[in-house]
Amino acid sequence: MLSGRDLIEINDFSKEDISEIMDLAQDIIKSPESFSSCCTGKILGTLFFEPSTRTRLSFESAIHRLGGDCIGFSESASSSTAKGESLADTVKTISNYVDIIAMRHPKEGSATLSKDFTTVPLINAGDGGHQHPTQTLTDLLTIMQTKGTFENLTIGLCGDLKFGRTVHSLVKAMSMYPNNKFVFISPEELKIPEYIKINLRSKNIEFVETEKLSSVMGELDILYMTRVQRERFFNEEDYIRLKDSYILTLEKLEDAKKDLAILHPLPRVNEIAVEVDSDPRAVYFKQVKYGVIVRMALILKLLGVK
Repeated sequence: MLSGRDLIEINDFSKEDISEIMDLAQDIIKSPESFSSCCTGKILGTLFFEPSTRTRLSFESAIHRLGGDCIGFSESASSSTAKGESLADTVKTISNYVDIIAMRHPKEGSATLSKDFTTVPLINAGDGGHQHPTQTLTDLLTIMQTKGTFENLTIGLCGDLKFGRTVHSLVKAMSMYPNNKFVFISPEELKIPEYIKINLRSKNIEFVETEKLSSVMGELDILYMTRVQRERFFNEEDYIRLKDSYILTLEKLEDAKKDLAILHPLPRVNEIAVEVDSDPRAVYFKQVKYGVIVRMALILKLLGVK
């Protein structure tokens, strides 16, 4: 049962929990009008202590599409924390106004702290560089809708694998399913963290690392792109040498599978050429829509709405 629970990180949910959310999300896709009044009288509190566009608006869209209402703030300056109020007191207070909370905060671990001070379900909408579980649910729904399965997939993750919280969470999630293989594509400076590789080895899950996207393109069922950030490099020459290797173009897709699914958590800067948007394998804007759908399903499940 998911009713009344919090979502702080993706591993809070079992495979069975994720299946419940995916099944409901697919029902919403088939008949969205059937869910348009499920949350009448329910209020979502959006506590965004740092600016966000996609995530905040996605949550707001989700609750409105369910017939509910939304209150909250979009930056810490708009909250009483600007006056010195503690995070615990803010969360405790807001939980008296709403039925469920979605919170984003710049400090890692803030969501873990906050769940002990709220009397309503708390959804972590991003806590610093730590976790972003609803993005992972979005990624999973996109994979299910495009590939029809979470099993027997070769998943390429490209770009900033060291600091990318969405990458880390997706690897954790897809590691729960059998016969998946991971291909980590990044410069040496932005390699996947060692603790993730240790975890994969402990489960006998196959993975490879490479600096060249072209060398593995033909193997991939899923390509998850992220931005290579200039500020992560100590040496400007290294950045200049490597940055173009991770810009996806139609030319680089010539060797890719016809049913490859290209995902991106967004925002995009220049790591995917605009020309790729018209390729049927590009599903990153569909991914945005699935983000609203999966948050609708999550809200329904945590509220226990039938």
